[in-house]
Amino acid sequence: MGGVERIGQKLLFAFDPETAHGLSIAALKAGGSFCRGPARDARLEVKAAGLTFPNPLGMAAGYDKNAEVPDALIGLGFGFVEVGTVTPLPQAGNPKPRIFRLTQDNAVINRLGFNNEGHERCLARLQARTGRRGIVGVNIGANKDSSARIADYRLGVERFASLASYLTVNISSPNTPGLRALQAREALAELLEAVTEARDVSDAASNKRTPLFLKIAPDLNETELDDIAAQVLAKNIDGVIVSNTTLSRHGLASSHAVEAGGLSGRPLFARSTAVLARMRRRLGPEVVIVGVGGITSAETAAEKIRAGADLVQLYTGMIYDGPALPARTVRGLSAIVQREGVASIGALRDTALAKWEAAPI
Repeated sequence: MGGVERIGQKLLFAFDPETAHGLSIAALKAGGSFCRGPARDARLEVKAAGLTFPNPLGMAAGYDKNAEVPDALIGLGFGFVEVGTVTPLPQAGNPKPRIFRLTQDNAVINRLGFNNEGHERCLARLQARTGRRGIVGVNIGANKDSSARIADYRLGVERFASLASYLTVNISSPNTPGLRALQAREALAELLEAVTEARDVSDAASNKRTPLFLKIAPDLNETELDDIAAQVLAKNIDGVIVSNTTLSRHGLASSHAVEAGGLSGRPLFARSTAVLARMRRRLGPEVVIVGVGGITSAETAAEKIRAGADLVQLYTGMIYDGPALPARTVRGLSAIVQREGVASIGALRDTALAKWEAAPI
């Protein structure tokens, strides 16, 4: 991190984490794409789910919940941006404080609870950017007090499929009670049936195909991974995002480790990467996998790809390493491709699959 970034971090860290997050969104709104990212490198292009990603690094869902700054984020160097999680109705989320920095661990615990402005506000912003370049996915969820959560997901697909580059069905947040139960085999089958049907209807009307991704938790056992993989393959889901935040607190040093919520950041890297490799083995070579959790550098991003990821995402890393992290990571990936003597970043995929598949979870 450079000197200016360190000063900026100190200023933001003087505020509570949620206020600091809001200030960073405001700065991106005010500054627009003040950083144009690294020069485009054709060796980093990834063709996945019918899309061409200029580089494999994305901004994970959770940062730009309401689709306020996707283009500014692309300007920082991201190859794609995922907005949301967005729910049908606006909701305030859980009581504050609900975000905690674990500075000794380079981690964050959050229990936000899908706080967002709802479908209508997000939809209006995405409609306003129609025609702009850049891959922008939409992460959809269900309202906390919904009596028909599968219907909430169906509605998300119906409303956003024509505008989104891809859609992510998020059933893995630990902060909405009962949500992770949708990862169970029978419930997941019903959910995926509903969202694929809605997607197909929308695609027929708009004459475009919208890829569907499923975002899963890292806190799954082997049987649960078997069940999810079986349903993903049976319903022809385009991709799986591995993973959301964890409930594990193993090895943490920070005093905030006792807080409830999902843990993200550096401590999640090993667990999420091991789950990623297990899913790659189960899903085979064709299903797209997006690796998330603990990415802080080009080397950690590349290791996710070696473990089986086609694409990767980060979020918490920017809290500790600043807004130059995406561009720095992309430049580092170009250097890794050069160093390894391969034609493209995709050539690294699965080269460490066996290693990570054998790692404990």
